[in-house]
Amino acid sequence: MPLSVAVAGASGYAGGELLRLLAGHPEFEIRTVTAHSNAGQKLGAVQPHLRSLASLDLVDTTPETLAGHDVVFLALPHGASGAITEQLGDEALVVDCGADHRLASEADWAAFYGGDFFGAWAYGVPELPIGGARKQRELLVGARRIAAPGCNASTVALSLAPGIAAGVILPTDIVSVLAVGPSGAGKALKTNLLAAEILGSANPYAVGGTHRHIPEIQQALRWAGAAEPTISFTPVIVPMSRGILATSTAVLAPGVTAAEVRAAWEAAYAGEPFVELLPEGHFPRTADVLGANTALLGLAVDEAAGRVVVLAAVDNLVKGTAGAAIQSANIALGLPERAGLATNGVAP
Repeated sequence: MPLSVAVAGASGYAGGELLRLLAGHPEFEIRTVTAHSNAGQKLGAVQPHLRSLASLDLVDTTPETLAGHDVVFLALPHGASGAITEQLGDEALVVDCGADHRLASEADWAAFYGGDFFGAWAYGVPELPIGGARKQRELLVGARRIAAPGCNASTVALSLAPGIAAGVILPTDIVSVLAVGPSGAGKALKTNLLAAEILGSANPYAVGGTHRHIPEIQQALRWAGAAEPTISFTPVIVPMSRGILATSTAVLAPGVTAAEVRAAWEAAYAGEPFVELLPEGHFPRTADVLGANTALLGLAVDEAAGRVVVLAAVDNLVKGTAGAAIQSANIALGLPERAGLATNGVAP
C-alpha cells in the first residue's frame, strides 16, 4: 500500500516541484495539497504543468488538513511552518522545505531571521561529510523530522566540506559567489524579480554578509570539522528561471599538493548517486542539471594564488530543495534512496 502524502504550500515553486517529483514516486500517493490565498482552487489552475494532479483541490493549510498522512512536506515561507509542526503528531514523517528547523543556534536564527525559534531537525543533505568517514545520511535513517536545506547553503557546503574534513583547505577566508535563478526567491510578486528588471542584467543582492544562508553554511562546515569558519558570500540573480552556479575558493593548506586536494573530493563523493566530481579540467554548467537531483562539481588548484577553486552546479528547485527533501525522506523511511529522483537533466 502506498504511503499517503500531504504537501503544504502546493501553489508555490518549491511545492510545485515537490509535486512534480512525487507524482512519479513509486511508493507515495499524493492525497492532500494545501495553499493560503489560492485555497479553494483546483491545483491545475495554479500549477498547469502538473497535468496528472490537476483535479486536486487546494485546501487551507492547517494542522487539521495535514493530519492523518504518512508523510507531510511543508513548502512554506520562513516562520510559517514552525507553529504548524508543533501541532502535528509523531505518527507522520514531516519534512520542512522552509528555514524554520535548519539552524541549531538560536542566536543565528535571531540575527538572520528573527521571530520564534523552533529548534533544529535532522539536516536533509545526505552526502554532506560530517567528520571522519561519516556522512549526514546516517543521521537521517529513521528520522521523523527533517529540515530540507537552503539551496545556496547546501550547494556551497557540498562544494567545500570535503576539503574541510580532509584538512586540505583552511576554514577561514572562504569566498563564494553564486549565479542564481530567481525561482529560488519564491513565487510571490516582487519588483526586483520582474522580467523587465532581470532580463539582460546580473543583479547582486544580500551583499556584505547579510544573506540568511550564511549561518547555515557555517554550521555545515563546523560539522565537517571547521572550528570557526568564515565566508564572504555574494549571490547574483541572473536571467535563468532556475539553477545555481557557485564558485567557491578557499586557501590551500600548507604543504598540500593538487593531487591530495583532488583525492579528498574523490574520496568524499565516490559512489554517491547524486553528487559527482567531474574529471580534471572539466567544469559544470547549470544547463546540465536542470530537472535533475544532481550536483556536479568541478575542481582546480590555483597554484599562484594558493587557493582551491570549486564550481558547483545544481537545480535549486530539485537538488537544492524538493529533490533533497524527497531523497532524505526515502532514507528516513528505509526506501531506495533514488526512488522518484532522476540524475538526467533536460536539454536543450
